[in-house]
Amino acid sequence: MVSQLPGVKFDLDLIKKYDTVTPRYTSYPPATELKEEFNHVDFQNAIASSNKRKTPLSLYFHIPFCQSACYFCGCNVVVTNNRNMAKPYVDYLVSDIQHVSSLVDSQRIVEQIHWGGGTPNYLNIEQVELIWKNINQNFNIAPNAEISIEINPRYITKDYIFFLREIGFNRISFGLQDFNPQVQEAINRIQPEEMLFDVMSWIKAAKFQSVNVDLIYGLPYQSLFTFRDTIKKTIELDPDRIAVFNFAYVPWVKPVQRKIPKEALPQPQEKLEILKMTIEELTASKYLFIGMDHFAKPQDELAIAQRNDNLKRNFQGYTTHAQAELLGFGATSVSMLDDAYAQNHKQLKDYYRAIDAGNLATSKGYKLNADDIIRRDVIMSIMSGNRLDKHAIAQKYNLSFDDYFADEIQGLQLLADDGLVNLSSQHITVTEIGRLLVRNIAVVFDAHQKTRERTLSRAI
Repeated sequence: MVSQLPGVKFDLDLIKKYDTVTPRYTSYPPATELKEEFNHVDFQNAIASSNKRKTPLSLYFHIPFCQSACYFCGCNVVVTNNRNMAKPYVDYLVSDIQHVSSLVDSQRIVEQIHWGGGTPNYLNIEQVELIWKNINQNFNIAPNAEISIEINPRYITKDYIFFLREIGFNRISFGLQDFNPQVQEAINRIQPEEMLFDVMSWIKAAKFQSVNVDLIYGLPYQSLFTFRDTIKKTIELDPDRIAVFNFAYVPWVKPVQRKIPKEALPQPQEKLEILKMTIEELTASKYLFIGMDHFAKPQDELAIAQRNDNLKRNFQGYTTHAQAELLGFGATSVSMLDDAYAQNHKQLKDYYRAIDAGNLATSKGYKLNADDIIRRDVIMSIMSGNRLDKHAIAQKYNLSFDDYFADEIQGLQLLADDGLVNLSSQHITVTEIGRLLVRNIAVVFDAHQKTRERTLSRAI
Protein backbone atom coordinates (compact mmCIF):
# COMPACT_ATOMS: atom_id res chain seq x y z
CA MET A 1 0.00 0.00 0.00
CA VAL A 2 1.43 3.37 -1.03
CA SER A 3 1.51 5.97 1.72
CA GLN A 4 0.02 9.41 1.26
CA LEU A 5 2.12 12.44 0.41
CA PRO A 6 1.62 15.67 2.37
CA GLY A 7 -1.52 17.55 1.41
CA VAL A 8 -2.03 21.16 0.43
CA LYS A 9 -4.18 23.90 1.94
CA PHE A 10 -5.50 26.97 0.18
CA ASP A 11 -5.23 30.20 2.18
CA LEU A 12 -6.64 32.99 0.03
CA ASP A 13 -5.30 35.86 2.13
CA LEU A 14 -1.75 34.49 2.15
CA ILE A 15 -1.86 33.74 -1.57
CA LYS A 16 -2.87 37.33 -2.28
CA LYS A 17 -0.12 38.58 0.01
CA TYR A 18 2.61 36.51 -1.64
CA ASP A 19 1.42 36.57 -5.26
CA THR A 20 4.59 38.17 -6.61
CA VAL A 21 6.84 37.45 -9.58
CA THR A 22 9.37 34.72 -8.84
CA PRO A 23 11.42 32.22 -10.86
CA ARG A 24 9.90 28.79 -11.40
CA TYR A 25 13.23 27.26 -10.34
CA THR A 26 13.45 24.67 -13.05
CA SER A 27 17.11 25.46 -12.49
CA TYR A 28 19.22 27.43 -10.09
CA PRO A 29 20.51 29.90 -11.02
CA PRO A 30 17.46 30.54 -13.21
CA ALA A 31 17.78 30.62 -16.99
CA THR A 32 17.77 34.42 -16.85
CA GLU A 33 21.39 34.17 -15.71
CA LEU A 34 22.67 32.44 -18.86
CA LYS A 35 25.36 34.60 -20.52
CA GLU A 36 26.66 34.82 -24.08
CA GLU A 37 30.21 34.89 -22.70
CA PHE A 38 29.77 31.17 -22.08
CA ASN A 39 30.36 29.59 -25.51
CA HIS A 40 30.63 26.24 -27.26
CA VAL A 41 34.21 25.72 -26.05
CA ASP A 42 33.10 26.22 -22.45
CA PHE A 43 30.32 23.70 -22.92
CA GLN A 44 32.68 21.16 -24.49
CA ASN A 45 34.95 21.52 -21.45
CA ALA A 46 31.94 21.08 -19.17
CA ILE A 47 31.03 17.82 -20.93
CA ALA A 48 34.61 16.59 -20.41
CA SER A 49 34.33 17.34 -16.70
CA SER A 50 30.95 15.64 -16.61
CA ASN A 51 32.47 12.44 -18.02
CA LYS A 52 34.75 12.21 -15.00
CA ARG A 53 31.69 12.11 -12.72
CA LYS A 54 30.27 9.16 -14.71
CA THR A 55 26.74 10.22 -13.75
CA PRO A 56 23.75 8.85 -15.70
CA LEU A 57 22.26 10.98 -18.46
CA SER A 58 18.91 12.42 -19.46
CA LEU A 59 18.46 13.50 -23.10
CA TYR A 60 16.07 16.16 -24.41
CA PHE A 61 15.23 16.65 -28.10
CA HIS A 62 13.47 19.81 -29.23
CA ILE A 63 11.21 19.71 -32.29
CA PRO A 64 10.24 23.37 -32.79
CA PHE A 65 7.62 23.12 -35.53
CA CYS A 66 3.89 23.72 -35.14
CA GLN A 67 1.23 23.61 -37.83
CA SER A 68 -0.65 26.54 -36.28
CA ALA A 69 -0.04 29.05 -33.50
CA CYS A 70 -1.63 28.57 -30.07
CA TYR A 71 -2.11 32.12 -28.82
CA PHE A 72 -1.31 31.26 -25.20
CA CYS A 73 2.02 29.64 -26.06
CA GLY A 74 5.26 30.80 -24.47
CA CYS A 75 7.49 28.19 -26.12
CA ASN A 76 10.12 28.73 -28.79
CA VAL A 77 8.36 27.46 -31.91
CA VAL A 78 8.35 27.76 -35.69
CA VAL A 79 4.80 27.97 -37.05
CA THR A 80 4.58 26.69 -40.62
CA ASN A 81 2.47 24.46 -42.84
CA ASN A 82 5.51 23.82 -45.02
CA ARG A 83 6.49 20.33 -43.88
CA ASN A 84 9.63 20.55 -46.01
CA MET A 85 11.17 22.76 -43.32
CA ALA A 86 11.45 19.74 -41.07
CA LYS A 87 13.77 17.81 -43.41
CA PRO A 88 16.90 19.95 -42.98
CA TYR A 89 16.16 20.29 -39.28
CA VAL A 90 16.12 16.54 -38.82
CA ASP A 91 19.43 16.26 -40.69
CA TYR A 92 21.02 18.93 -38.48
CA LEU A 93 19.56 17.32 -35.37
CA VAL A 94 21.20 14.03 -36.37
CA SER A 95 24.53 15.87 -36.78
CA ASP A 96 23.99 17.45 -33.36
CA ILE A 97 23.42 14.01 -31.83
CA GLN A 98 26.52 12.57 -33.48
CA HIS A 99 28.76 15.48 -32.43
CA VAL A 100 27.66 15.66 -28.80
CA SER A 101 27.72 11.89 -28.38
CA SER A 102 31.33 11.81 -29.62
CA LEU A 103 32.23 13.96 -26.60
CA VAL A 104 30.36 11.79 -24.10
CA ASP A 105 31.83 8.71 -22.40
CA SER A 106 30.11 5.82 -24.18
CA GLN A 107 29.80 3.91 -20.89
CA ARG A 108 27.45 6.47 -19.37
CA ILE A 109 23.91 5.17 -19.09
CA VAL A 110 20.93 7.11 -20.46
CA GLU A 111 18.06 6.79 -17.98
CA GLN A 112 15.62 9.28 -19.52
CA ILE A 113 14.75 10.59 -22.97
CA HIS A 114 12.18 13.29 -23.72
CA TRP A 115 10.99 14.78 -27.01
CA GLY A 116 9.31 18.16 -26.70
CA GLY A 117 8.46 21.19 -28.75
CA GLY A 118 6.77 22.61 -30.60
CA THR A 119 5.05 19.52 -31.87
CA PRO A 120 7.18 16.35 -32.09
CA ASN A 121 4.42 14.59 -34.06
CA TYR A 122 4.84 17.29 -36.72
CA LEU A 123 7.50 14.89 -38.01
CA ASN A 124 6.52 11.99 -40.22
CA ILE A 125 7.22 8.40 -39.23
CA GLU A 126 10.38 8.14 -41.35
CA GLN A 127 11.85 11.25 -39.71
CA VAL A 128 11.05 9.95 -36.22
CA GLU A 129 12.69 6.64 -37.11
CA LEU A 130 15.83 8.38 -38.38
CA ILE A 131 16.27 10.39 -35.18
CA TRP A 132 15.45 7.37 -33.01
CA LYS A 133 17.97 5.19 -34.87
CA ASN A 134 20.73 7.76 -34.29
CA ILE A 135 19.94 8.11 -30.60
CA ASN A 136 20.19 4.35 -30.18
CA GLN A 137 23.39 4.09 -32.20
CA ASN A 138 25.16 6.88 -30.33
CA PHE A 139 24.05 6.48 -26.72
CA ASN A 140 23.96 3.66 -24.17
CA ILE A 141 20.25 3.53 -23.32
CA ALA A 142 19.17 1.63 -20.22
CA PRO A 143 16.67 -1.20 -20.88
CA ASN A 144 14.22 0.37 -18.43
CA ALA A 145 14.77 3.99 -19.52
CA GLU A 146 11.87 6.45 -19.28
CA ILE A 147 11.23 7.55 -22.87
CA SER A 148 8.56 10.24 -23.27
CA ILE A 149 7.12 12.41 -26.01
CA GLU A 150 4.74 15.36 -26.24
CA ILE A 151 2.05 15.19 -28.91
CA ASN A 152 -0.58 17.52 -30.32
CA PRO A 153 -3.86 15.56 -30.31
CA ARG A 154 -5.16 17.52 -33.31
CA TYR A 155 -2.58 16.09 -35.66
CA ILE A 156 -2.19 12.44 -34.72
CA THR A 157 -3.67 9.10 -35.70
CA LYS A 158 -4.14 5.81 -33.90
CA ASP A 159 -1.49 4.23 -36.13
CA TYR A 160 1.02 6.98 -35.25
CA ILE A 161 0.47 6.44 -31.53
CA PHE A 162 0.93 2.68 -31.86
CA PHE A 163 4.08 3.34 -33.90
CA LEU A 164 5.53 5.51 -31.12
CA ARG A 165 4.88 2.80 -28.56
CA GLU A 166 6.32 0.09 -30.80
CA ILE A 167 9.67 1.81 -31.35
CA GLY A 168 10.20 2.45 -27.65
CA PHE A 169 8.33 5.46 -26.26
CA ASN A 170 6.68 4.43 -23.00
CA ARG A 171 5.37 7.75 -21.67
CA ILE A 172 3.32 10.37 -23.46
CA SER A 173 1.93 13.86 -22.83
CA PHE A 174 -0.60 16.07 -24.58
CA GLY A 175 -2.23 19.42 -24.03
CA LEU A 176 -5.90 19.75 -23.14
CA GLN A 177 -5.73 23.40 -21.96
CA ASP A 178 -9.54 23.63 -21.69
CA PHE A 179 -12.52 21.61 -22.96
CA ASN A 180 -14.72 24.69 -23.47
CA PRO A 181 -15.23 25.50 -27.21
CA GLN A 182 -15.32 29.27 -26.64
CA VAL A 183 -12.00 29.18 -24.79
CA GLN A 184 -10.49 26.93 -27.45
CA GLU A 185 -11.53 29.31 -30.21
CA ALA A 186 -10.10 32.32 -28.37
CA ILE A 187 -6.69 30.64 -28.03
CA ASN A 188 -6.74 29.11 -31.55
CA ARG A 189 -6.64 25.57 -30.17
CA ILE A 190 -9.86 23.91 -31.33
CA GLN A 191 -9.92 20.24 -30.34
CA PRO A 192 -13.36 18.68 -29.82
CA GLU A 193 -14.04 16.62 -26.71
CA GLU A 194 -14.62 13.47 -28.78
CA MET A 195 -11.18 13.85 -30.33
CA LEU A 196 -9.47 14.10 -26.94
CA PHE A 197 -11.23 11.03 -25.58
CA ASP A 198 -10.36 9.12 -28.77
CA VAL A 199 -6.67 10.01 -28.44
CA MET A 200 -6.65 8.91 -24.82
CA SER A 201 -8.31 5.62 -25.73
CA TRP A 202 -5.62 4.99 -28.37
CA ILE A 203 -2.86 5.75 -25.88
CA LYS A 204 -4.31 3.33 -23.34
CA ALA A 205 -4.81 0.68 -25.98
CA ALA A 206 -1.14 1.07 -26.94
CA LYS A 207 -0.26 0.46 -23.27
CA PHE A 208 1.88 3.50 -22.52
CA GLN A 209 3.16 3.28 -18.96
CA SER A 210 2.24 6.86 -18.05
CA VAL A 211 0.06 9.60 -19.58
CA ASN A 212 0.27 13.29 -18.69
CA VAL A 213 -2.17 16.01 -19.72
CA ASP A 214 -1.73 19.77 -19.46
CA LEU A 215 -4.38 22.28 -18.41
CA ILE A 216 -4.10 26.08 -18.26
CA TYR A 217 -6.12 28.37 -16.00
CA GLY A 218 -6.47 32.09 -16.60
CA LEU A 219 -7.35 31.81 -20.31
CA PRO A 220 -9.93 34.08 -21.99
CA TYR A 221 -13.60 33.31 -21.28
CA GLN A 222 -12.74 30.88 -18.50
CA SER A 223 -14.88 31.00 -15.38
CA LEU A 224 -15.15 28.96 -12.23
CA PHE A 225 -18.20 27.23 -13.72
CA THR A 226 -16.68 26.40 -17.11
CA PHE A 227 -13.34 25.22 -15.72
CA ARG A 228 -15.06 22.97 -13.19
CA ASP A 229 -16.51 21.16 -16.21
CA THR A 230 -13.01 20.90 -17.71
CA ILE A 231 -11.69 19.39 -14.48
CA LYS A 232 -14.57 16.90 -14.37
CA LYS A 233 -13.88 15.76 -17.94
CA THR A 234 -10.13 15.60 -17.28
CA ILE A 235 -10.73 13.25 -14.36
CA GLU A 236 -12.92 11.14 -16.65
CA LEU A 237 -9.98 10.88 -19.07
CA ASP A 238 -8.06 9.26 -16.21
CA PRO A 239 -4.48 10.40 -16.95
CA ASP A 240 -1.66 9.38 -14.61
CA ARG A 241 -0.42 12.96 -14.25
CA ILE A 242 -2.03 16.36 -14.64
CA ALA A 243 -0.17 19.64 -14.97
CA VAL A 244 -2.23 22.77 -14.31
CA PHE A 245 -0.36 25.86 -15.45
CA ASN A 246 -1.11 29.49 -14.70
CA PHE A 247 -1.46 31.46 -17.93
CA ALA A 248 1.06 34.29 -17.95
CA TYR A 249 -0.20 37.11 -20.17
CA VAL A 250 3.05 38.69 -21.39
CA PRO A 251 2.40 40.02 -24.93
CA TRP A 252 5.51 42.23 -24.69
CA VAL A 253 7.53 38.99 -24.51
CA LYS A 254 5.32 36.74 -26.67
CA PRO A 255 3.67 38.92 -29.36
CA VAL A 256 1.31 36.12 -30.45
CA GLN A 257 -0.58 36.70 -27.20
CA ARG A 258 -1.78 40.04 -28.58
CA LYS A 259 -4.37 38.03 -30.49
CA ILE A 260 -6.01 37.11 -27.19
CA PRO A 261 -8.86 39.46 -26.17
CA LYS A 262 -7.45 40.92 -22.96
CA GLU A 263 -10.89 42.00 -21.74
CA ALA A 264 -11.97 38.33 -21.77
CA LEU A 265 -9.29 37.22 -19.32
CA PRO A 266 -10.67 36.24 -15.89
CA GLN A 267 -10.02 38.69 -13.09
CA PRO A 268 -7.39 37.82 -10.45
CA GLN A 269 -10.02 36.91 -7.86
CA GLU A 270 -11.71 34.46 -10.20
CA LYS A 271 -8.34 32.96 -11.20
CA LEU A 272 -7.68 32.21 -7.54
CA GLU A 273 -11.14 30.67 -7.17
CA ILE A 274 -10.46 28.51 -10.25
CA LEU A 275 -7.14 27.37 -8.76
CA LYS A 276 -8.75 26.59 -5.41
CA MET A 277 -11.51 24.57 -7.05
CA THR A 278 -8.98 22.70 -9.20
CA ILE A 279 -6.90 21.67 -6.20
CA GLU A 280 -9.97 20.60 -4.24
CA GLU A 281 -11.45 18.58 -7.10
CA LEU A 282 -8.24 16.80 -8.06
CA THR A 283 -7.13 15.98 -4.53
CA ALA A 284 -10.66 14.84 -3.63
CA SER A 285 -10.52 12.47 -6.56
CA LYS A 286 -7.34 10.36 -6.75
CA TYR A 287 -4.54 12.80 -7.44
CA LEU A 288 -1.77 13.91 -5.10
CA PHE A 289 -0.37 17.43 -5.22
CA ILE A 290 3.28 16.93 -6.15
CA GLY A 291 4.15 20.61 -6.12
CA MET A 292 3.93 23.79 -8.19
CA ASP A 293 1.53 22.83 -11.01
CA HIS A 294 1.72 19.06 -10.88
CA PHE A 295 -0.64 16.34 -9.70
CA ALA A 296 -0.16 12.57 -9.95
CA LYS A 297 -1.79 9.34 -8.94
CA PRO A 298 -0.30 7.82 -5.77
CA GLN A 299 1.34 4.98 -7.69
CA ASP A 300 2.83 7.24 -10.38
CA GLU A 301 6.61 7.56 -10.57
CA LEU A 302 6.53 11.26 -9.61
CA ALA A 303 4.73 10.47 -6.36
CA ILE A 304 7.01 7.52 -5.65
CA ALA A 305 10.14 9.58 -6.38
CA GLN A 306 8.99 12.33 -4.04
CA ARG A 307 8.36 9.85 -1.25
CA ASN A 308 11.82 8.38 -1.82
CA ASP A 309 13.41 11.86 -1.84
CA ASN A 310 14.53 11.28 -5.44
CA LEU A 311 12.58 14.02 -7.19
CA LYS A 312 14.31 16.80 -9.08
CA ARG A 313 13.40 19.81 -11.19
CA ASN A 314 14.93 20.61 -14.54
CA PHE A 315 13.90 22.59 -17.60
CA GLN A 316 11.11 20.11 -18.32
CA GLY A 317 9.69 20.43 -14.78
CA TYR A 318 9.73 17.61 -12.24
CA THR A 319 11.81 14.56 -13.09
CA THR A 320 12.28 11.24 -11.34
CA HIS A 321 16.06 10.73 -11.62
CA ALA A 322 17.77 13.16 -9.30
CA GLN A 323 21.34 12.19 -10.26
CA ALA A 324 21.03 12.38 -14.04
CA GLU A 325 22.69 15.21 -15.97
CA LEU A 326 20.69 16.62 -18.87
CA LEU A 327 21.93 17.07 -22.45
CA GLY A 328 19.72 19.08 -24.80
CA PHE A 329 19.60 18.67 -28.58
CA GLY A 330 18.04 20.87 -31.23
CA ALA A 331 17.39 24.58 -31.49
CA THR A 332 16.76 26.40 -28.19
CA SER A 333 17.23 23.27 -26.05
CA VAL A 334 18.97 23.55 -22.69
CA SER A 335 21.60 21.27 -21.14
CA MET A 336 21.99 21.04 -17.37
CA LEU A 337 25.23 19.53 -16.10
CA ASP A 338 26.17 19.48 -12.44
CA ASP A 339 28.35 22.57 -12.74
CA ALA A 340 27.29 24.22 -16.01
CA TYR A 341 24.20 25.07 -18.05
CA ALA A 342 24.12 25.70 -21.81
CA GLN A 343 21.42 26.71 -24.26
CA ASN A 344 21.50 26.15 -28.00
CA HIS A 345 20.79 28.87 -30.54
CA LYS A 346 17.09 29.70 -30.83
CA GLN A 347 17.01 30.73 -34.49
CA LEU A 348 17.28 27.89 -36.99
CA LYS A 349 19.80 29.74 -39.16
CA ASP A 350 22.11 30.26 -36.18
CA TYR A 351 21.68 26.64 -35.07
CA TYR A 352 22.48 25.40 -38.58
CA ARG A 353 25.47 27.74 -38.94
CA ALA A 354 27.05 26.49 -35.71
CA ILE A 355 26.69 22.85 -36.75
CA ASP A 356 28.03 23.59 -40.26
CA ALA A 357 31.10 25.11 -38.58
CA GLY A 358 31.66 21.85 -36.69
CA ASN A 359 30.87 23.45 -33.33
CA LEU A 360 28.45 22.67 -30.56
CA ALA A 361 25.32 24.78 -31.08
CA THR A 362 25.76 26.68 -27.79
CA SER A 363 24.56 30.29 -27.81
CA LYS A 364 24.91 31.03 -24.09
CA GLY A 365 25.39 29.34 -20.77
CA TYR A 366 26.49 29.60 -17.19
CA LYS A 367 29.28 28.11 -15.11
CA LEU A 368 28.17 27.51 -11.53
CA ASN A 369 30.43 28.53 -8.67
CA ALA A 370 30.62 26.81 -5.28
CA ASP A 371 27.96 29.07 -3.75
CA ASP A 372 25.59 28.42 -6.66
CA ILE A 373 25.90 24.67 -6.16
CA ILE A 374 25.17 24.89 -2.44
CA ARG A 375 22.17 27.16 -2.98
CA ARG A 376 20.87 24.98 -5.80
CA ASP A 377 20.91 21.99 -3.47
CA VAL A 378 18.95 23.94 -0.88
CA ILE A 379 16.42 25.38 -3.35
CA MET A 380 15.80 22.10 -5.16
CA SER A 381 15.30 20.28 -1.86
CA ILE A 382 12.64 22.82 -0.95
CA MET A 383 11.02 22.78 -4.40
CA SER A 384 10.99 19.00 -4.82
CA GLY A 385 10.83 17.50 -1.34
CA ASN A 386 9.17 20.26 0.71
CA ARG A 387 11.75 19.63 3.42
CA LEU A 388 15.38 20.56 3.92
CA ASP A 389 17.77 18.74 6.23
CA LYS A 390 20.13 21.48 7.40
CA HIS A 391 22.56 18.98 8.95
CA ALA A 392 22.84 17.07 5.67
CA ILE A 393 23.71 20.28 3.79
CA ALA A 394 26.21 21.24 6.50
CA GLN A 395 27.97 17.89 6.31
CA LYS A 396 27.91 17.70 2.50
CA TYR A 397 29.51 21.13 2.04
CA ASN A 398 31.50 21.36 5.29
CA LEU A 399 29.79 24.48 6.60
CA SER A 400 27.66 25.75 9.45
CA PHE A 401 24.21 26.07 7.88
CA ASP A 402 22.91 28.67 10.31
CA ASP A 403 26.02 30.80 9.87
CA TYR A 404 26.24 30.45 6.09
CA PHE A 405 22.56 31.29 5.66
CA ALA A 406 22.11 33.64 8.61
CA ASP A 407 20.35 36.32 6.54
CA GLU A 408 18.16 33.75 4.82
CA ILE A 409 17.04 32.21 8.11
CA GLN A 410 16.06 35.65 9.28
CA GLY A 411 14.06 36.10 6.09
CA LEU A 412 12.40 32.72 6.55
CA GLN A 413 11.21 33.74 9.99
CA LEU A 414 8.75 36.14 8.36
CA LEU A 415 7.35 33.26 6.31
CA ALA A 416 7.26 31.05 9.39
CA ASP A 417 5.23 33.70 11.20
CA ASP A 418 2.67 33.44 8.38
CA GLY A 419 2.64 29.64 8.60
CA LEU A 420 4.36 28.89 5.27
CA VAL A 421 7.31 27.04 6.83
CA ASN A 422 8.22 25.34 10.09
CA LEU A 423 11.74 26.02 11.34
CA SER A 424 13.67 23.76 13.69
CA SER A 425 17.31 23.23 14.59
CA GLN A 426 17.61 20.51 11.93
CA HIS A 427 14.90 21.07 9.34
CA ILE A 428 13.12 23.64 7.21
CA THR A 429 9.73 22.14 6.38
CA VAL A 430 7.18 23.55 3.95
CA THR A 431 3.70 23.45 5.47
CA GLU A 432 0.52 22.42 3.70
CA ILE A 433 -0.29 26.13 3.39
CA GLY A 434 3.21 26.90 2.09
CA ARG A 435 3.22 24.26 -0.66
CA LEU A 436 1.35 26.56 -3.06
CA LEU A 437 3.83 29.32 -2.28
CA VAL A 438 6.99 27.23 -2.41
CA ARG A 439 8.56 29.61 -4.94
CA ASN A 440 8.33 32.39 -2.35
CA ILE A 441 10.18 30.16 0.11
CA ALA A 442 12.86 29.15 -2.37
CA VAL A 443 13.52 32.71 -3.50
CA VAL A 444 14.81 33.57 -0.02
CA PHE A 445 17.94 31.55 -0.88
CA ASP A 446 18.35 33.08 -4.36
CA ALA A 447 21.57 35.10 -4.48
CA HIS A 448 20.82 36.23 -8.06
CA GLN A 449 17.68 38.19 -7.28
CA LYS A 450 17.19 41.15 -9.55
CA THR A 451 14.38 42.90 -11.42
CA ARG A 452 12.82 40.14 -13.49
CA GLU A 453 9.20 41.30 -13.50
CA ARG A 454 8.87 41.50 -17.28
CA THR A 455 10.09 37.97 -17.92
CA LEU A 456 8.86 35.91 -14.99
CA SER A 457 5.43 34.54 -14.15
CA ARG A 458 3.63 35.24 -10.90
CA ALA A 459 3.90 32.81 -7.99
CA ILE A 460 0.22 31.84 -8.37
